[in-house]
Amino acid sequence: MSSRHTHHLLPALHGEGVPSLLSGFATCPGLFYATPAADGILSRIRIPGGIISSRQCRAIADIAEQHGGGYVDVTNRANLQVREIRTGINAEVLKYLQDMGLGSGNPVVDHIRNIMTSPTAGIDLLELIDTRPFVQGWDDYIAAHPALAGLSAKFSVCFDGGGIIRVCDRLNDILFVAVLVDGNVYFRLCLTVGAKGQPPSDIGILLPPEKYLPVLAALAEVYLAHSNPTSKRRLRLLELLNTLGCENYLQQVQQRLPFSLLYSDLTPQPPSLLGKGEEFSTLLQADAKYQHIGIHPQRQQGLFYIGVVLPLGRLESSQMRGLADLATKYGSATLRLTPWQNLLITDIPQKWVADVLREIVFLGLDFSATNIKSALVACSGKKGCTASATDTKDHALALAKYLDRVTLDCPVNIHFSGCEKSCAQHSKSDITLLGVNIEADNGTVEGYHVYVGDSNQKFGRELYQNVTFAELPALIERMLYVYKIHRLNSDESFGEFANRYAEQSNHRGTEKPVRPCGFPTCSLLAFPFAQRLRQEKGSNWRDTEKLRV
Repeated sequence: MSSRHTHHLLPALHGEGVPSLLSGFATCPGLFYATPAADGILSRIRIPGGIISSRQCRAIADIAEQHGGGYVDVTNRANLQVREIRTGINAEVLKYLQDMGLGSGNPVVDHIRNIMTSPTAGIDLLELIDTRPFVQGWDDYIAAHPALAGLSAKFSVCFDGGGIIRVCDRLNDILFVAVLVDGNVYFRLCLTVGAKGQPPSDIGILLPPEKYLPVLAALAEVYLAHSNPTSKRRLRLLELLNTLGCENYLQQVQQRLPFSLLYSDLTPQPPSLLGKGEEFSTLLQADAKYQHIGIHPQRQQGLFYIGVVLPLGRLESSQMRGLADLATKYGSATLRLTPWQNLLITDIPQKWVADVLREIVFLGLDFSATNIKSALVACSGKKGCTASATDTKDHALALAKYLDRVTLDCPVNIHFSGCEKSCAQHSKSDITLLGVNIEADNGTVEGYHVYVGDSNQKFGRELYQNVTFAELPALIERMLYVYKIHRLNSDESFGEFANRYAEQSNHRGTEKPVRPCGFPTCSLLAFPFAQRLRQEKGSNWRDTEKLRV
C-alpha cells in the first residue's frame, strides 16, 4: 500500500509472542482464547481464506491427538476446531503453532472471526480477481493493530472474486464482491444491515481493488468509535448500522478517507445478483452450488482440484496426516478448507487424478457430490454444547448410514440443529431438523421438528412436529422417495421441489398450520408435499416397512 494512505489507518503496534494462554475463558474461541464446552475445552484455529499447508496440517493433527479428542472439525467459516481438550496447551506449543503461521501473529486479536473467501481463489476458471492477497492484507493489518481487539469477536469480513464458487451469500458483516464495469474490475461494498440472518446488502459503492484496505480500516475505526470496549457484550455491526443509519455511518467513514467513495447505485440489492449480469450470475450459482465437491479443472492448464467430502466436517488425525501427504506428493502441499465444511486438494496434474482418488477412498473419505454426507450438516450437539436438545452429530451419522441405500443424482442439504441458534448453518437448507425434547410415557425422548424449503420462517416451512429420532430415518427416506418420483426433472433440487408445492398450496388455499402433536394425521395435510407422501405410501409413515428408493 502506498505511503500516502498509511496515516489514515490505525496506528500499528506489534505483539511480543505468547507468554501463556490468555487468562480466563472466552465466549468466542481462538487459539489463545480457550472456551469451555460440554465435551471439554474448545480451541479454534483461524485459517485466513481457508488455505493451510501440509506442514501445518500435520502439526494440528499432532495437537488434536496429544491434547484433544484425536480429531478436528472444519467449521462453516473454514476454521479448524480442536475439541475435547482436557489438559491445557502450554505456551511452548502455542508459540510453535504461532511460528508456523497458525493463529494470529498478535494473540490479542486472535479471537476475531476468520476472513472468508472462495476456496478456489486463484484457481477458479471464471473469477474476476484473485482474492488471496486481499485476505492476507487484511489479516496482516489486524495483527499489526491491537486496537481492533475492541471489535466484536463476531466481526466478519469476506471477499468474493466473482468466480464459479461464490461466497457472497454467506453471513458476514462486510463483503467485497468483485464486479466487472466497463472492462475494469471493482469491488462492490456490501454491509450487514436490516433484518438479522440475511446476507450483506449492496450499498451502492464501487471500489478500485487497491483502495480496499483504507476503506476497510475506516469501516472498522468508525465501528470502534461507537463501541464500548469494556462492555462484556460487544455491539454487533448490524446493530450499529440499524441504529446509526447506513448513510450516517458511511459519512463518518468518508471523513477518514483521503479520496471520495464512488456511489454507483443507492438501491441495496442482494450481492448474489451482482458481478457478471443477473442472468449469468444465476447460471453460475445453479451450476456451481456443489463444485466444491468432486473433480474440477483449474484455470492453470492441466491442473485439477478435488473436493473431498468430510462427514459433518470431521477429520480424524490420521486422515488429516494422510491428506497432507497426498497434497505434498501430488499437489502443491496445500489444502483448502471450505465454508461448507469440506476441503480441496489443489494443483493436481491430470495424470495423477486417478491415483489421488484411490488414496482418498483408502483414507475412508469420499469425493462424490451425490454422497448423502456431501451436504449433511450438524452442530456439535448435546455432547459438545449444553444448549442442544439432541445428539445431532450421532443422529446425523446414523441417518446417513440408514440412507446409504438411497441413490441420489444431486445433493440434498440436510441440516441438524440442536437448538434455535442454528450455529452450524445460517443459510436455508433443503431439509432442516430442529432438535426438541418430546414428552413420552417414560420421560422425555429426543426428536425433531421437520422443515423444508424456503419461507419467511427461520428454518423454512414446518412440515412435521415432534418426530422422535427412532421414527426420523424412515420419514426422511420417504420424503426423498416422493421428491425423486414427483420432481419436474433431475435439475430440480429438493428445496425447489418443496417450494413449488408450497406455491401450489398457496394458490389453492389448502395449506393448514401444523398442530403441535406427534401424530401424522395432524400434519400430513399441512403441505401438498406431505399429501404426496401419504398418497405414495398410505396415511401412516410410522409403520415399520422399510422402503427402498
